This record gives sequence, structure tokens and C-alpha cells, in this order.
Amino acid sequence: MKIDVIVSADYIKESLLENKVVVVIDVLRATSVITTALCNGAEEVIPVLTVEEAFEKKKELLSLGKEVILGGERQALKIEGFDFTNSPLEYKAEKVKNKSIVLSTTNGTRALNSCNSGEVVLIASFLNGKAIAKELVRLNKDIVIVNSGTNGEFSMDDFICGGYIISEVVKEVTCDLSDISKVSKSFYESNKNLRNVLKDAKHYEVLKALSLEEDIEHCLSQNIYNIILKYENGIIKKMQN
Repeated sequence: MKIDVIVSADYIKESLLENKVVVVIDVLRATSVITTALCNGAEEVIPVLTVEEAFEKKKELLSLGKEVILGGERQALKIEGFDFTNSPLEYKAEKVKNKSIVLSTTNGTRALNSCNSGEVVLIASFLNGKAIAKELVRLNKDIVIVNSGTNGEFSMDDFICGGYIISEVVKEVTCDLSDISKVSKSFYESNKNLRNVLKDAKHYEVLKALSLEEDIEHCLSQNIYNIILKYENGIIKKMQN
């Protein structure tokens, strides 16, 4: 089993993902929102690129008789006309149960929409990292971990989460790690106090400046959900595990 890491959405190429299990990470905050919403009973999450596409998808789903929530952000701020921001704490069970969520974010949904060539595409965060690692071991295929990054740039929070997942996988199976995978794993294993190591990260500072410390706390909570999420045909759903 080989493991590689792509450090931001800008570096995604279809050829790198073909015949691979792809793991998409956007810790702060898209994949944390997706994980929380589906664990709290949402029927599905549909990631889209643009605000216009989100409104069109909502119209389409409403015509099919579905209940729809629009969620997301641009530069960490709520989008006009949307129901929710990109705060996982808004996606409570009483608000999302049995509903379809159309999500558009600055980084995470862009990365997801670039990963359609993967054989299997899974959604990961610290919230479900161990469950994803176990699924990767079960699948026993070559892996590419995709860090969404921040505006096309490297993001420490995604990188350390990928390192955590790699660290869990190699406990169970022998892997051939690329150099960047080795660095990601080592970075996590040397910095397990997540809040301490990420406090100076760029996107962490952006969220903190917006008084979103509770979001950060939730997103850095490890393994509070035993949930495997799969992205297929433009839709993310919870798998039975």
C-alpha cells in the first residue's frame, strides 16, 4: 500500500488520483461540517463550487420534494441568502435531520469537486480520523490524502490531520510512504498537542479573529464520531460501518 499527500487544492491532478483511494481533508472547516452534519442525521451533503450553483441545486432538490439547507462561506463569512455558515456547531440534529445540505466553501468544496477521478473518495477530519484510517486498512489500496489548503496554499491544520491518519494506518499495515507522507506523519507524531501547534497557523488565526474559538475546539476534537463518509456522483453520504 502506497500513501502520498497533495498539499493543497491547487496541486490536484486527475492522473495522481486514478485507481487510488482519495481522502479529502479540510479541518477548518468544511470536512468537519460535513462530518458533523451527517453524524447528526442529514441525508446527504452536496458540495458545489459557486453560490449560483448552490441556489440552482436547492431549486432542483426542492422540486423533488426534499428539504434543503444552504450552508457555506466565503473567506470564513456567511453567504448572503444562505441558511447556515460554515460552522459545524450550527448543524445540530434538530436542524439537519433527514435534510439535504448544499455546501459551498472557499477551499473544501473546491478540493472535493476536483477529486472525481479517484476510485473511492472519503471525507476526513479529526472528528472521524480513526474510523477513516480503519477503512483505509480494510480497503488495502494505494492512498492519496488531499489537503484542501487555504486559498491554494499549504495549510498546517490539514497537513497534521493527514499525518494523524497516516500514523493510524501504519500501525496496522506496512506502507510505502512518499517523502511528503513521511513528513506529514512525523509532524503529527511530534506535535500531538494540536491546539498548541496550530495556534499560529494562518487559518486558525483568521477564525480566532472572528471569535470562532468554539468552532476551532470542535474541529480539533479527535474521534468523537465513528463515521465513514463517501463522496460519489457529486454527493456525500454516510456509509454503514
